Amino acid sequence: MGFFSKDIASLDDLFVHTLRDIYYAEKEIEKALPKMIDKATNPRLKAGFEQHLAETRGQIARVEEVFEMHGVKAKEVNCPAIDGILEEADEVAADVADKKVLDAALIAAAQAVEHYEITRYGTLIAWAKELGRSDCASVLAKNLKEEEATDKKLTQMAESGVNLQAAE
Repeated sequence: MGFFSKDIASLDDLFVHTLRDIYYAEKEIEKALPKMIDKATNPRLKAGFEQHLAETRGQIARVEEVFEMHGVKAKEVNCPAIDGILEEADEVAADVADKKVLDAALIAAAQAVEHYEITRYGTLIAWAKELGRSDCASVLAKNLKEEEATDKKLTQMAESGVNLQAAE
């Protein structure tokens, strides 16, 4: 099904479709994070990925809660965007031998993922409010807040050569 398929006739349909998109994305991220944890050489980066894996599991539970609140079945729709971001991250990380450069590549890949999630959650919150579902919006806002905090931490690591130097 394409993003703007015949199955999407209303804002509610679009909301549910996008919720299923982020549900798929979160589950794929949950699968990818252990690989990123294994590849990371910087202890702070590794710990950050481990923390985000736990957060991701909580975010999946919140998305499932929103499905239930909205009265629709929790199911996934394929998300080519997150598939591409994760595939690129895996390819880039596979090509890097220098540990400091590898960690920098992992940070960049993680930020690409975070930015995708931030856009999705921001949009879902706006649509939930438009649909009169402030209850759903408030649950999704918790995920957005965590994604933004993770992005900020990644930016701090990327900007601090000292933290990446600690990988040696």
